[in-house]
Amino acid sequence: MSERFRRIFPAPRPVIAMAHVPALPGSPLYDSSAGVQGAIDDVRRDLEILVDEGVDAVLFCNENDRPYLLEAPPVHVAAMARIVGELSPAECPFGVDYLWDACAALGIAVACGAAFMREVMPGVYESDMGLWQPDAAALLRDRSAYAADDLCVLMNVTPEFASPIGSRPLGMRARSAVVSSLAEAILVSGPMAGAEPSLDAVREVREALAGSAPVVLNTGAKAANIAAFAPFVDGVVVGSDLKRDGGTWNPVERERVRRFLDAVRSA
Repeated sequence: MSERFRRIFPAPRPVIAMAHVPALPGSPLYDSSAGVQGAIDDVRRDLEILVDEGVDAVLFCNENDRPYLLEAPPVHVAAMARIVGELSPAECPFGVDYLWDACAALGIAVACGAAFMREVMPGVYESDMGLWQPDAAALLRDRSAYAADDLCVLMNVTPEFASPIGSRPLGMRARSAVVSSLAEAILVSGPMAGAEPSLDAVREVREALAGSAPVVLNTGAKAANIAAFAPFVDGVVVGSDLKRDGGTWNPVERERVRRFLDAVRSA
């Protein structure tokens, strides 16, 4: 299954940069005066810097739709599709993530021609959003039904703002996700956006997978810490460290992007 990942991300340790979308219509933090066009303008500015500096891919995500939903309302799907459709870069692959509705992310990705998507699965979690039960079987069957078999699904087995129900070790859960849920890459996150996982957790996943699927550092990657994680990961998703003052919802800064890319390439 990892062939899709390596076809999309041929670099030895690809950098997937977050294109954080402001809050969508109806969300508590939505800027109604700026509207969806204002969100497009904000993301376009960040995207131009990311693409210009040479990131390997970008990932569109509704990061500021707090409190997060487990089921996307139609207006969110429509707004995300408009934003991604207008801004999807020709210079590099792009992906879609909707926090936290995998079916919504899949629909937007298929409609907009994304190369990959990111979501939490498989498993059952207690979370800030309540009881959470992603359905990998339904998602992958929908992918086939939509004739989108080239779409790469990155599976996060350690979601932010949540913890798994059950006692299986992390490495076992990651390995099981590859075997039973056909994960094409395993993402490892810290407890919140911008927070790094423990190095032991990433090492455990790496050892458990034994090369059967790529391991991707999903949160908390920084220019200052990437060298420590580099031996255990095949890629990295980064957002906060590219932003002004390292703040997740701040604008991207060119110098921080350059610093991060230099750190990854020299690790």
